[in-house]
Amino acid sequence: MSNDETSAFYDGNAETYASRERRLPTKRLDAFLAALPAGAKILELGCGGGQDSAYMLGKGFDVTPTDGSAELARQAEKLIGRPVTVMRFQDLQAIGEFDGVWAEASLLHVPRGELFDVFSRIHGALKPGAPLHASFKAGEAEGHDGFGRYYNYPSPDWLSQCLTAGGWRDIALSEADGGGYDGKPTRWLFLTVRK
Repeated sequence: MSNDETSAFYDGNAETYASRERRLPTKRLDAFLAALPAGAKILELGCGGGQDSAYMLGKGFDVTPTDGSAELARQAEKLIGRPVTVMRFQDLQAIGEFDGVWAEASLLHVPRGELFDVFSRIHGALKPGAPLHASFKAGEAEGHDGFGRYYNYPSPDWLSQCLTAGGWRDIALSEADGGGYDGKPTRWLFLTVRK
């Protein structure tokens, strides 16, 4: 998590957050998984309640779920029946270990000043040519939502420049309107890149 208030929200609301009604991002998950070899090793950053990990595990992939909230990790473990690593994105140390990284609605909590380093850590954790999927709430300047959670709110141009500077390739960005946990209309930014 990026700050104490964001961490406190997820730790304090873990059960409610994990069990909320959430439509699985099946189209994005399937597109991500289709680009991977069968049984590929996937790192999920910010697994939340574990629903995406459960889907990928059900498709036969070797998933390593992680979350920055110990309480959310416990909720995810109940769903998927395997350990969830409690880890901040800034503490990722793996080198060339994963065939793909899935980070749906999680990296959006990384402070802007730390995002380049986190992208570098993810780049290092991936095998050559491996993909990263991530999604962000689009915007122009960092800020907080009504729950006090921090968001980096990047624009497509800002995010693209950050990734290009980090040596990523095949940068694909798309946008769509949707919602979030706070029930407010949200402009989402979806990212797929390769190491």
